[in-house]
Amino acid sequence: MTTDELAADRALLTRTSTADRVAAILRTRIIEGYFPPGTRLAEDSIGTALGVSRNTLREAFRLLSHERLLVHELNRGMFVRTSTVDDVIDLYQMRRIVECGVVRSITSPPADLSRVAATVTDGADALRREDWRALGTANLKFHQELVALAGSPRTNELMSGVLAELRLVFHVMVNPREFHEPYRERNGEILDRIRRGDGPGAAADLEKYLRDAEEQLVEAFAQQQLAPVGSGAAAAGSGAG
Repeated sequence: MTTDELAADRALLTRTSTADRVAAILRTRIIEGYFPPGTRLAEDSIGTALGVSRNTLREAFRLLSHERLLVHELNRGMFVRTSTVDDVIDLYQMRRIVECGVVRSITSPPADLSRVAATVTDGADALRREDWRALGTANLKFHQELVALAGSPRTNELMSGVLAELRLVFHVMVNPREFHEPYRERNGEILDRIRRGDGPGAAADLEKYLRDAEEQLVEAFAQQQLAPVGSGAAAAGSGAG
């Protein structure tokens, strides 16, 4: 291949990069709870808001579909995916492997825990405001920053997709405060152990934390299956655990 032929691919690279950036924006909005499960993503309004072409937006949708965040329905368009109990079980298995593995490897106080600590502070602020979506976002970001302590871009990228899927799972919880608040407190306890360099202790706490959250979510999905059709089992903005 000549350099002229390679240069001809420049436009393709630009489009791909833009689609990646658009996908990242939409993924972040899903993590933050702006697009609940079942939301139809209108191409015209989103494309206009972001100032991107329809082709670029469709490529971003395709990327997010591969991440199991979106689903295309024939003749209806693109929708935010609705999770299942199997998603819960698989996601929590992944979380225990990744999150607990990162935390367990900590044997001395990390040099900089400011970003982890900031998420705990953000959670306390959201609780005072009774802003459950913000509390859920702070909680998810706590786990994102825990994994970031590993210093691995690949692991960070993996967790970004996992956390977006988690936000969709958490919408099954009927009472956001009841679900969020205990985990906010446990975040602080895990942070305290990490500050002391007790990674194994923090990992043990985190293991129990994740199993407790998984059990609650599996039970919530079971209750949802038993609820009458149209009763509305989920509360928008949920996002802890």
